[in-house]
Parts: sequence; structure tokens; C-alpha cells
Amino acid sequence: MEIDQNTVLIGMFVLMFIGILTGIHISFAFGITALLGNILIFGAMEGDWGGGVDIAVRGVGSVAYEYLRSEVFAAIPLFMLLGDFVNRSGAAKDLYNLINRGLKVIPGRLAVATVAGNAVFAAVTGVSIAAAAAFSRIAYPQMRLHGYNRTFALGSVAGSACLGMIIPPSVLLIVWGIITEKSIAELFIAGAIPGLILATFYMIYISLAVTLKPDLAPKSSEGSPDNALSWPEIASGFGIGGLILLVLGGIWGGLFSPSEAAGVGAAGAMALGILKGMRSRQIAETVINAGKTAAPVMFLLLTANMYAKFMEVAGMSDLIRGTFETYQLGHIGIVLVIIVIWLILGMILDSISIILITVPIFAPITEPFFDPIAFGIFGILVIEAGLLTPPFGLLVYTVKGSVDDPSVQLSEIFMGSVPYWVLMLVVMVMIWAVPEIATWLPSKMM
Repeated sequence: MEIDQNTVLIGMFVLMFIGILTGIHISFAFGITALLGNILIFGAMEGDWGGGVDIAVRGVGSVAYEYLRSEVFAAIPLFMLLGDFVNRSGAAKDLYNLINRGLKVIPGRLAVATVAGNAVFAAVTGVSIAAAAAFSRIAYPQMRLHGYNRTFALGSVAGSACLGMIIPPSVLLIVWGIITEKSIAELFIAGAIPGLILATFYMIYISLAVTLKPDLAPKSSEGSPDNALSWPEIASGFGIGGLILLVLGGIWGGLFSPSEAAGVGAAGAMALGILKGMRSRQIAETVINAGKTAAPVMFLLLTANMYAKFMEVAGMSDLIRGTFETYQLGHIGIVLVIIVIWLILGMILDSISIILITVPIFAPITEPFFDPIAFGIFGILVIEAGLLTPPFGLLVYTVKGSVDDPSVQLSEIFMGSVPYWVLMLVVMVMIWAVPEIATWLPSKMM
């Protein structure tokens, strides 16, 4: 019996998406549809459904062996472990307070300190959800205590948390590199300049907004904390700075691979945690917590790679490319369609899921006219903007669940995040128009 591959491909995609929307975990949706799709395609090719089942099942083992044995995958749980040590030890709070004290003369300095703290925190952990949870607990209460407008304070926490996925090291950049088989080190380096540009834009916006509308935040002198930092707090804050130099300097200088740097960074974060008072019980809990967080991500990557292999066999890239050519969208039209798809998916899915579903399709299509490394940074920015897009922005829900204030409404967080969402799209357009913003540094360092 002959089966049209495009029909199978579209049918499995619709089945997967229905499964996700009805509550099936995306990992199982990936795995089940990939297995069924491969059985249908190979069964039809072989003229033997039993042979199709055998080939599909052997393919599962092949993908698991090929991908999960790669040392690249070790970077994800290790960077998560690094972030957990920094957060649980209290070093993240010390970092925030240190930055806050150094910005005395800047309007809205607590909000600016939140952006700066998130930028530095991102350079250590690379997880925006962790940053959103941490700074909802650290920064938001301090801003409210010193008289900051609630919507403005919530927006600065949620908006600046997006820096976690663009400033290296970033879990999303690692996943992107794995899926597209591009250099993770190059992606890390490429994210540095756009990430710093975005952080600078955020700080400029905050200062201008507070200057033009003083009721958003008190004057600097009114917002000054009464207590000076202790020497241990100062040392802890600078200790994170040293950790950043160790991790990123090691990658950029060629001393470590990203996975090795993640291991060194996790060990350094554990040492910092011990100096901050963590003992064997807290260390064990942190390791277990990081493992619980990382395990579903690793399984998700495995099943997503199964689905990517299925799409490759079924000819998804050729189908999408043919559709774009039929409607003669051109390069600009293709990128605009991709942006719209990513923003829509960002309303209902998390960033990793979006990358795993779409990047295997979009990356080959755009490679002839969009530098692959620049496209990676561009894509992360669009996908992260989706995390702030109503009605299901994941970062917004994270902030809502993390702040110790039951009266906070989701609408307030969404409204406060709008300027940050717009600025992310501005930087995205800059990279689209001038890819060298992302590719210049890797070309000089690699």
C-alpha cells in the first residue's frame, strides 16, 4: 500500500499538537507521533508493517545512543546545578545588593539594579525562569518597600529575566546548537553583544521612564537602603563575578568546552555555596533538585530528536520550502512568517519546546540567506519575546507564582512587560538588518 509522505507528516504534526493542547506531556507527544510516523513511512516503503515497526523501534535506540552519549548534553544539567547553588546559597541576593549600591545616582536605580543583576545572573546560570523566580523574591519586595509603582516593578523583573536566554551561557543556546549541529561556543560568543545591547536599552528605558514620570519610582536619595553591605556580602557578590570570568573566559579563551566550563562553574558555585554556609544536606538537596529539573529536559531532547529525524525522513524541509516558493514570499516574507509562528507558539509553549518543534524546520530554510549563528540569536530573542506575550507568557506566570503578594494580577505583569517586549523586538530587527552584530565577535575570537 502506498502512503503519501506529506499526508503522514501533516497528520502526525496535527496529532502531536492536539496531544499537547489536550494535556499530554510534550515529550510523549513527540515520541509517540515520531514512532507512529516512522512506522507508517517505513512500513509503506518496505511493504511490510512488521518491518516498519522493527525499523522505527531500532531508530529509537539509534537516536538515544547518538545524542544522549554526547558530552554536549552534560552542559544542561551542570549549568542548572550552577544556578541552583548560586540561588540557594544567597549569593544571588548579595550580587543584587552590591549592584544596587553601585548605582546610587541613577534614576530608578533599584529597577536598573534588577536589570544589571539579571544580566550578571544570566551570565552565570543561563536560565530565565530561574532569574524570574529569584528576582521576584529578591528585587520586587525591595522596590515596593521603597515606593516603586507596582506594575513598573513587576515589569522590570519579568522583562529583564529574558536576558537569561540571550547572554551566555544559555540553556536555549545549548539546545539550539545541539538541534542545528552548530558550534555552541560560537553561539555563546554571538549572544554577548546583543545581550549587552538589550540590557543597556532596558536600563536607558528605566531611567527615562522614571525621569519623565517621577511617580513610577522615588528619587535616588529616597530609595537608598539604610544599611551598608557587609564584607562577606561584598566578597560573595564579587565571587560571582569571578565565576563568570572563569566560565566565559574559559570558553572564549579555548581553555574549556561548554560542557567542561559548566562542570568547572558548578564546582566553583558549590565552593561559593560552602563559603556562604551551605552544608552537606543543602548541597545534596541542591544536586537532587537540579537532577529533577534536568531529567525531563533531557528526555524532551531525546524525543524531540526522534521527531526531528522523522521530519527529515518525511521531507518536512522540502514541504515547507515548496510552500514558501509556491506563495513567492521571498526572504522577508519567510522571516515574517517565522516570527509570527514563534510569537503564537510562545503564548502556549515553553521556549525549549518551541525550539525543538520548529528549528529543525526553519534553520535549513533560512540558512541560504540568513547567517546560521545570527539566526540563532535572532530566534532566541523572538522566542523569549513569546514568553512575555499574553495570554500564556511563561515568564509572567513564573513571576506571578514567585512574588509574595497575592493581590498581584497577571494583567499588571503583562502591562509592565510591554516596553521590554518592544525593546526585544527592536534588537531582533537590528540583528536581522545587520547580522554582524551577532557574528562579528565570533569571527574575531574563533
